[in-house]
Amino acid sequence: MPSIPVFMYHHVAPNPGDMITVTPEVFDGQMAALQEGGYKTLSLDETAAFIAGTFTPKEKCCVITFDDGYLDNYIHAWPVLKKYGIRAAIFLVTGWVDRATETAEKSHATQTNCPNHAETKRLITNGEYGKVIMTWPMARQMQDESNGLVEFHSHTADHCDCATTPPDELLKSLTVSKAAVERELGRPCNHLCWPKGRYNQKAVELADVAGYMTVCTTRRGATRPGSDPLFIPRIAVKKDAAWLRKQLYINTNPLMARIYAILRNY
Repeated sequence: MPSIPVFMYHHVAPNPGDMITVTPEVFDGQMAALQEGGYKTLSLDETAAFIAGTFTPKEKCCVITFDDGYLDNYIHAWPVLKKYGIRAAIFLVTGWVDRATETAEKSHATQTNCPNHAETKRLITNGEYGKVIMTWPMARQMQDESNGLVEFHSHTADHCDCATTPPDELLKSLTVSKAAVERELGRPCNHLCWPKGRYNQKAVELADVAGYMTVCTTRRGATRPGSDPLFIPRIAVKKDAAWLRKQLYINTNPLMARIYAILRNY
């Protein structure tokens, strides 16, 4: 039985220089590599079924995810996903999307500039969400025009530290964000991703209480049947298509993935 790598993206923007941004050209090359290599991209529901042992894909598979719901995902990643027919899951900080949507509606304008990550963090801190975060209409367009190939799930309501937030506040953030995605996009929100990879055992229990089927982490590794669905490892994408091909080769082979993890101390 093969293993499945889950890849983690943040920014796709023409601003190279930080560790969580790939350029549109690099992203295009990576998605082309998936297509040329015959890889099927799975939905998170399919990933959950694979873990549970109720779904056995015939093709080589991987999962593409994006954290935070940045505007550049809509401007730069979305055209590439459409071009190659790639499935992807985007984890939204729903409070940020709410505020970005309000800003866009008030200004009657769409922001198309994509600053680097440091500037993005500054703008979010200053409350200028509309300059760097996608809106609900954008998410709706991506979902509908792709016939669900692009799916949206929860990254909490407020990007809180899930390892230190009081349990009652965390449960509220988890349930509010789930409800927001379902209300705005009209589809189930069954999957969660921890902001900055921060969580503890109580947070995992609350994610289960809130009704999430799977939870993605930032810990590196590949997913196999029988893995813990509330502890899905991911591989952060930082390099080019050649690097991605290598990661696909290693992490779709269970034995090789285990050896690689031991050698790299994952």
